[in-house]
Amino acid sequence: MTTGKVTDRSWTRWLAGCAVGLLALSGAACGSSSTTTTATTASSSGSGPTTSVAVANDVAGKRYCEVLLLRLTSAGLAADVYASYPLNTCPQAEFAALDAKAIASANGAVFALLNGPRFWVMNKITKTRVGTTVTKTFGGIDMNLDGHVALGTSIAAAMAPYTVKTVKREASFTFNKGTQIYELVDASGQRWIMQSWGLIKDATLTAADLPNLASKLTLPAGWSYQVKTLKSPLVVATSTHPAQVLQDNLLNSYTLETSD
Repeated sequence: MTTGKVTDRSWTRWLAGCAVGLLALSGAACGSSSTTTTATTASSSGSGPTTSVAVANDVAGKRYCEVLLLRLTSAGLAADVYASYPLNTCPQAEFAALDAKAIASANGAVFALLNGPRFWVMNKITKTRVGTTVTKTFGGIDMNLDGHVALGTSIAAAMAPYTVKTVKREASFTFNKGTQIYELVDASGQRWIMQSWGLIKDATLTAADLPNLASKLTLPAGWSYQVKTLKSPLVVATSTHPAQVLQDNLLNSYTLETSD
């Protein structure tokens, strides 16, 4: 395992063997759709970039996919995360035809990861954007830039399930009263709520399987998987600070339950 500076040789070996759907972490896609409203305000100085706040309702169960463009920085590997929601539902034929190598070359990235399809669990996403929304088209699939993920310098750790990643996404997730939620409780008692599930490691997985997902998980010592129905709304807010996100061994994504 490399724990110091990432070398060209080490990250190239890792990227070459990397599984599809490594991250799926941004969880912050919001834009124009039938269930989305957007408010835009000018900067406080009147001369800087505008800030827009988009609210996407009725998100639970909506399908999406992502393209992660990886780059090498002085601090290690980082990824720009592009997501298809709410621009489209990531048509399977188009997604299956994507060429990661060609996408990386066309976008000046050291590697591109294709992540999906995935499905949201929360009911509402509120997304804050500063400046203009960046949209790219990958193989006919439009995607918005929705987050930035720091992967660090430990290649083995970046690939491991149940490893915490820091994601800058300026968003909050709302889980409505009466919603069934799925949580990982770690050895220290912190709660990680599922934000999305996917068909990456298990193509047969369905929403109906989530209440009994524990039987398919390989949890670290002292961890548990819990299912409960909310008696009041739950808001997980990371608008003013980076989100902490991890994935289970099936690459379903969870976010630490925090508030601004």
